[in-house]
This record gives sequence, C-alpha cells and structure tokens, in this order.
Amino acid sequence: MPGTSTRPTTAAVIAWTALSALLPGSAHLRAGRRRTGLILVGAYVLVLAGLVTTALAMGDDLSGRLVDPALLRGTVVVAPLLALGWFALLVRSYVVLRPSLLSQAGQVISGILAGTLAVAVSLPFVAVAQYALVSEELLSAVFDDPAPVAAAPERGVPTTDPWVGRTRVNVLILGGDWQPDRVGIRTDSINVASVDVRTGATVLFSLPRNLENVRFPAGTPMHRRFPGGFRLPANPDGSREDLLFSVWEYAETHPELFGGRTGMGPETLKETIGHTLGLQIDWYAMVNMWGLARIIDALGGLTLTVPTDVVFGKYNEGLIKAGTRRLRGADAMWFARSRTYSDDYTRMGRQRCVLDALLHQADPATVLLRFNQLAKATKGMFRTDIPRSMLSHLVPLALKVRDARVTGVQFVPPLIHTGNPDWALIRRLSAKAVRDSARRAAPAPTPAATRPSPSAPPLSASPSTSLTPSPGLGTPTPSATGPDKDICAT
Repeated sequence: MPGTSTRPTTAAVIAWTALSALLPGSAHLRAGRRRTGLILVGAYVLVLAGLVTTALAMGDDLSGRLVDPALLRGTVVVAPLLALGWFALLVRSYVVLRPSLLSQAGQVISGILAGTLAVAVSLPFVAVAQYALVSEELLSAVFDDPAPVAAAPERGVPTTDPWVGRTRVNVLILGGDWQPDRVGIRTDSINVASVDVRTGATVLFSLPRNLENVRFPAGTPMHRRFPGGFRLPANPDGSREDLLFSVWEYAETHPELFGGRTGMGPETLKETIGHTLGLQIDWYAMVNMWGLARIIDALGGLTLTVPTDVVFGKYNEGLIKAGTRRLRGADAMWFARSRTYSDDYTRMGRQRCVLDALLHQADPATVLLRFNQLAKATKGMFRTDIPRSMLSHLVPLALKVRDARVTGVQFVPPLIHTGNPDWALIRRLSAKAVRDSARRAAPAPTPAATRPSPSAPPLSASPSTSLTPSPGLGTPTPSATGPDKDICAT
C-alpha cells in the first residue's frame, strides 16, 4: 500500500487534513498517493482559475448574472451536492493519513477535529443553496415573468443588451398604503428615477400627491373621459378625490373606460406621470410604506439627519428629535410620513431622505448578513411590472447608481402651484434636470475638445426621454426645492 514510512503525528494529521480543505489533494500527496493527489490538485486549480477568469471577463455583468433564474435553480441543486462531496473529500483525506497509527488519544482528538472541519467546510455550500432558494422564491413572487413582448429591434442590432440605442431608463417609484382591511390603494409618495444607463447618474423627480387638474395623454381612455383635466365633484366636506394620488384608484375602479380590462391603475399612472414630466416611463415599483418599516428593521435601522423635531401620532404623542441618529423602522416611517405641524411638501423632502439613506446604507455586506430577515420582511411589500428577465441588467445599473451623483427636482410651491400647475414649466424643468445630470456625468473633455466647434449644435435632451421643451421659453430660477438640489446627506 502506498504511504510514507514514518509514523504520523496527531498534529501532522490534523494539519494536512486542514490543508486539504483549502487545497484538495494535499493529504493524498502527503500520504504518497501522488496520482490521486495530483488529479485533485489539478482539477481544483483549473476549476478555480476558470471561475476567476469568468468573473473577471463578466465584469459589471457578474452581479446581474447572480439573479439569473437558471443559475439560482441550478445552485439549489448543485450546492448541496458540492457540500456532500467536500464532506466526503475531507473524510477521505483524513483516512489516507493513517490516523489508525496514532495513539488512542490522538485518534480521538484528530477524529473530532477532522469531523468538525468536514462539517464546517460543507456549511457554506448549504448556506449558498439556502440563499439561492430564498432568492428564487422571492424574485419569482415579486417580478413579472415572462417579459412583455418588446418592439422588434433594428436589423443588425444585438438583442442581448437592452440599453442599445438608449441613454436613460425611467422608473416610477411609488409609496403605497394598502392593507388587507382597506379597499383600494393610495399612492402617497410619487417619484420618478431617471437613470443614465452608462454612468448611473440619476435625477429623482418628486411630484406632490395633491396635484389638481392632472392632464392625461391625448387618445387615452382617461383623456377621453377628462379632456380638460382630472376633475370630479368635491366631497360634502369640501375635500377632493380628483388629485394625482387618486389616478391609480380611479382607473382600477372604472374598467369600463378600458374596454372592461381590470387592473389598469399602474399603466394609467405610468402614462400620466410620463406625460406630466415629458418622460417615457419604463416600469413602476411600489412599496407598502408601512411594510417598508419592516425592511428597515431587517437592515438594522437607518442613520438619518433629522433637521427639526418631528411630531407624530394621533394625539401628537410621538417625537423624533432633531439630530443625526439611527432610527428603527417605525420611527423612520413616521419621519417620512408625518404631516403634524408640517405639510405635504416638507414630508416629500423627508421621504427623499429615507430613499437616499436606503440606497446608500443597504450595502451588499449588510444585505448578505441580514438576507433571511430582509427576504421575510420583503414578501408582500412590493408590486412591480419589471420583467424578471430585466433583473440581470438592472442590478448592475443599480450598483452604478450607488456610486453616481443623484440629484433631485421637487415640484412643490413656490416653484409649482399645485392647484393650477404650469405643465409646460414642469416639462422644461424636467428637461433641464436631465440635461444637467448628463452633462455632469459626462467624461472630462480632452484638451483639444475644450473649445466647442462653432457649428456644434446646442445640448439637447436625450431622445429616449422624449422631451420637447418649447423654444424661446426661458427656464425660471428654481427655488430651494427645484432642480439639481442634492438629496439629503446622512
């Protein structure tokens, strides 16, 4: 039998078994089983090199590949098999080192340590399988699948890159308020993230929920019903239900406007917001505002800068004191939602602070460490029409956004009069914000390009944003809540 002529020691058996966990085949080489050892070492090095090379070649696309359904499902099956294989390999590595030649105490000690090590090296594979299973279940529950049929691409244009021919992607981000015991959905927080697909530079547009006389795109069912703007009879108490936040619910409860089709709230609101801003809205994502508190708790809270004391509660019994502090989920939501001694517009600004804090504080390490808690908190909290197939492209884009400049436009008084909005002004400010964001994110010009050509055309809005600012109309100086104001820093 092949083997070494020297009697093994307990320390040597333990050490070579441990080394085999990092470099399979080491124990076999030590035991004189050169052929088996070289095969194991060679296979391990080749597989490891292949994985590293593939990861480097994929670059930014790697993060998107990690949410691919086929990869997740395959991982659920393969990872447990790898766990069993690694366990068996460690046990076999221990056996070939001839622990039977050790003293009785040495056999017991080395056996316990080798068994513990075999279990320990298997656990990461089990954890990966569990992460993959939870991720697949969560993503399948939240995101639409299959993807809606898209327009046919131009001849010769590859279809693997959805951003070909585009410069921006626009996502409607809504904070909803739905509960099992409540009929309908109120879209209390209305934002649009316009993202440069090349750099991740983002403009976050915030629209007040109480915009009146909302206009609808010509030719749509809502425009045919309300050609002069969204207007309904006032309630007996003088309150109104024809504000921007009611568009979703009105479309949901009037399927007769859409030829009997139900569930038209999301599409109608996307069309309406896109028409208001002069943007083509690609998708929407809505989160239950109170459910978001559970997500924040799962993250361990959010660090927020509270500029002034925020009072909340039915009897004003709650208080979030001014200062930079870490807030638990419920307090963070009250910070974002309270209007006590305040108004809708101040609340909009605080909501943007919470969104920005989530964007920058939900780092990959935190998400990984708290993955199970986050997955549990997320279930039932999101609604979206983003196709599952787009996640592999949107995840890398989201990582770009984390490191890019995020600016905001908040359409509130005195910039905009909510009772009689200047729709042309809103579009002009939107166009300017998009242009300015793209210009700031553009690479620095070379010395030869610092002097513009006399024939160079003026900077225009990206074609993908479908913006048509009226010629000859100057852009008014924005207020503190207007364009290009950086979102709250924490």
